[in-house]
Amino acid sequence: MDRRQFIAGGAATLALWHKNSLATAVFNTNPAPKLVWVVLRGALDSLATVIPAFDPNLATLRPTIKPDPATLTQPLSRGFYLHPSLKNLYSWYQAQQLLPIVAVSSGFDNRSHFDGQDFLESGLKRTDHDNGWLARVTAVNNDAAIAVAQSTPLSLRGGDNVNTWYPSKLKQGDDDLYAALQKLYQHDDQLLAKLNDGLKLRATTMSQQPQQKNGRFTALAKGCGKLMSAPDGPDCAMLALGGWDTHNNQTNRLNRQLALLDDGLGALKESLGEQWQNTVVVIATEFGRTAKENGTKGTDHGTASTLLLAGGAVAGGRVLGEWPGLQTRQLFEARDLQPTSHTFSWLSTLMTQHWGMNSAQAAALFDGAPSYSERLVP
Repeated sequence: MDRRQFIAGGAATLALWHKNSLATAVFNTNPAPKLVWVVLRGALDSLATVIPAFDPNLATLRPTIKPDPATLTQPLSRGFYLHPSLKNLYSWYQAQQLLPIVAVSSGFDNRSHFDGQDFLESGLKRTDHDNGWLARVTAVNNDAAIAVAQSTPLSLRGGDNVNTWYPSKLKQGDDDLYAALQKLYQHDDQLLAKLNDGLKLRATTMSQQPQQKNGRFTALAKGCGKLMSAPDGPDCAMLALGGWDTHNNQTNRLNRQLALLDDGLGALKESLGEQWQNTVVVIATEFGRTAKENGTKGTDHGTASTLLLAGGAVAGGRVLGEWPGLQTRQLFEARDLQPTSHTFSWLSTLMTQHWGMNSAQAAALFDGAPSYSERLVP
């Protein structure tokens, strides 16, 4: 090779290196996807949340708790309406950042709240109390996760890179105490790492103090968003909100509960800031409620419910899911909304489209649950 050939070859190699480096740099600047898993404990009544106002059987089944037509001010596609308390969520729907999916079930086959929640959080055909589906998600790419809870919920059990955070009512320790602890732990890498992780969480969430019950979820959601939007913040998080077991006085109770959920999710969006555009919030419940009201102006434990997907990374502005109808012959066991799609298949679909997993990886998370063809993200 003569000198001219050597220089030409070197220039080509250098150009190729710059091209690859530039491509890598551009690829690495893509924001990481974020996922927030919100469990509504107690069984949300989907028929009062994503309201099938077009179905005449709703008023027959619910003569005293049917929606007042004057409150149906938030229309969705296909003749559904969103509950009037969900004002933030409706603004997201209008911005194509909310995607309700109707008639969804996890496949859980009885009506026990606690067993149903465990089944939903495990994500397996047979509940494993030490193996949560969100922990399995984080294990694929060694993503960090945070549970906004006093102990690790089942969804995140089994993960190696999981922390918990919950505001304490105890008096905060001063900096001298933490400095002394760091000195004490200097020869124990594991204890020191745990202490430093705790101090990092403390620095991010110092302003989040416990509040009264009606404001606690909002504070927790705000703290969650701050943690996730911090530099090197976690990619996954879990929140939970109880109080959905509306056996009596359902209308008034749901008005309050859904307003609380809406306020909290609004605080989450605000505190996520720019990360909202990379985020999918999955809002799920263990099962639905009976189609027919009971004798105390409430509903009892049912089967199918609604799955809500929200966030800047959602292809929203639509209502998905096949509607099964509310005639007696169309109900599950002549009492519940009939499921027409599977919670775990929707989650599997989300993992391929939002998290970038291949179909085999996503199916393995949920014991082989297949993905759907619907687009959930742009």
